[in-house]
Formats: sequence, C-alpha cells, structure tokens
Amino acid sequence: MTTMKAVIRHEYCSPETLRASEVERPEPGPGDVLVRVHAAGLDQGVWHTVTGLPYLVRLVGFGVRRPKDPGLGMDLAGTVAAVGRDVTRFRPGDAVFGACEGSYAEYALARPETLVPLPANTTFERAAAVAVSGLAALQGLRDRGELREGEEVLILGAGGGVGTFAVQIAKALGARVTGACGTAKVDLVRSIGADHVIDHTKEEPTAGSRRYDLILDTGGQRSLGALRRILRPRGRLVLVGSEVGGRWTGGAGRQVRAQLWSPFVRQKLRGLLSRTREADLRYLAELIETGALTPVVERSYPLDELPAAIAHLRAGRAAGKLVISVA
Repeated sequence: MTTMKAVIRHEYCSPETLRASEVERPEPGPGDVLVRVHAAGLDQGVWHTVTGLPYLVRLVGFGVRRPKDPGLGMDLAGTVAAVGRDVTRFRPGDAVFGACEGSYAEYALARPETLVPLPANTTFERAAAVAVSGLAALQGLRDRGELREGEEVLILGAGGGVGTFAVQIAKALGARVTGACGTAKVDLVRSIGADHVIDHTKEEPTAGSRRYDLILDTGGQRSLGALRRILRPRGRLVLVGSEVGGRWTGGAGRQVRAQLWSPFVRQKLRGLLSRTREADLRYLAELIETGALTPVVERSYPLDELPAAIAHLRAGRAAGKLVISVA
C-alpha cells in the first residue's frame, strides 16, 4: 500500500503545532473518486476546525471534546487517481476541482457530485481557491441576496477570499458594485471590476449618503443598525461570516439577531450557510472559462508551512485567497 502525507490533528490545538504525517493512501469506495491533490484552498474555516473555536462550532457537528474528522481542508484541485465501480462521470487522469473532506493531503476521497472538470484556461492553484469562497459568494449574492441586474451592491471585505469572488460574480450578474477594503487592497478591488471602491481606513462605508439594494458583509464587525441605515427600504443584507466575538459564539450572535429582527422590518436580514452543489460549481467553472471570473491567489504555501499560512490569513493581510500546494 502506498502512503500519503496528510496534515492530521487528533485533538483541538494551536495551528502552530500542525505537522504532516504519513498514513496509508485511501482506497475509493463504490461511489468515491480518489483525487491526487495538486493544491488546496485555505479559508477561515480551517482555523475554526483546528482550534474548535468558537465553542459553538463543536456543538453543531465538529465534535465536543475531540474532532469527529481529523482531516483538514475542504476545497481542492488535482487529477483523478482512481474511481469506484459506480462512478461513471470521471476516469483516471481527469483534471478536476471542487470540495471534499481532508484535502490537505496527497490523496483525498471526494464524491463525484462535488467535483467538476478543471477549466482549460486556469491552473490547479487558482482552481483550488474556488469551491469554499466562490460558492459562498455566489449563493450569498444570487440565492440569499436575490441580486438582480442593475442593482447596487456593497461588498464589505471586497479584497478578501470571499470578497474578490463576490465583486466579479456581482458584475457577471449585472450589478453595480461598490467594494470596501483596506488601503493595500484598493487597486486590486478596482482591477477586478468594482465600479466604486471605498478605503474603509479613510471613509466609513456606513457613514455616507449612498444607499444599496444589497449588502454582502464578509467582515462581520459593523452593527446591524448601521448596515440597515445604508440599505434601501426593501434592501437585503447577507452576513457571510464573522471573525470577531467571544470564544463561545464568535460572530454568530449577529446572525442570530439578524434572523430575529428580519420579520419585523421591511428589509431582509439573512445569514448564509453555503453548500457544495454541482450545478453551482459548473456555473463558476463557466465564468472562469469565459474570463468573467479569475480566482485571486495572493500566495501559495507548501504543505509543511500550513501554520505560517494560517497565521498570515488570521492577520487579515491576505489579498484574495491563500493556497496550500501539495503536489
């Protein structure tokens, strides 16, 4: 049996303690696809998985005392190494991208409905950044945000992982896009298609007179009242996530308050729980193929430098996505 290198954690820990270890290469079951991983994306969810913080995540499926799944990483890009007997959509050698559990490994098992063919005009590194953040941006704008052509949308955190996808997807959907970000990311956000860019270190996005049909908040720190003030009377607010708050609930409290408040106001205030859907992955692949979407990857880290990559991400300095290079 051949072996693979995988990042494994047997209990909740500090990211600095993560190390690669050798385990047996998995064998695909009847409905599985075994992927030789070339690259895997990094998102804030990895930190939450490693640390088990906020404690709320342990109660909703991660495992209370120990992680239920010791593998790390969700999105990936690579080549099919083997398929189970019931899989007909893929064959060994196919280049694919998508999502699975435990993508920080040389080989990972995925379900065929969570993978799609790699667009010919992109790289494994760029495609590895797509699934988690791209699906959050797409489903936040189109499904939860009900974005329509010609509307005004504000994207808070436009220079980050979800934000860089959201700017481009919103433009592809026909919206007029305002992106808010820090000084270092202003040129990037403008270059990927934002019609207007706000440097939030110089101008508070909620303080101006501009009103929006939809706000996609990937930053998670402004009050619901401040965000509602810059929404049009029947506008929509979608809270993608939050990296602020205490050790128990993190930023989830703001999403709960939005859900409780929404029935009593004309504006729609919503959280987001994105899902891996084959049709949506195909839609993102089509945008990449037509040039309407280019995944923004700031840097690629080798697998054994995962702790450094997580530290860089948590510092908030990453422009677009960070990727873990495996192959």
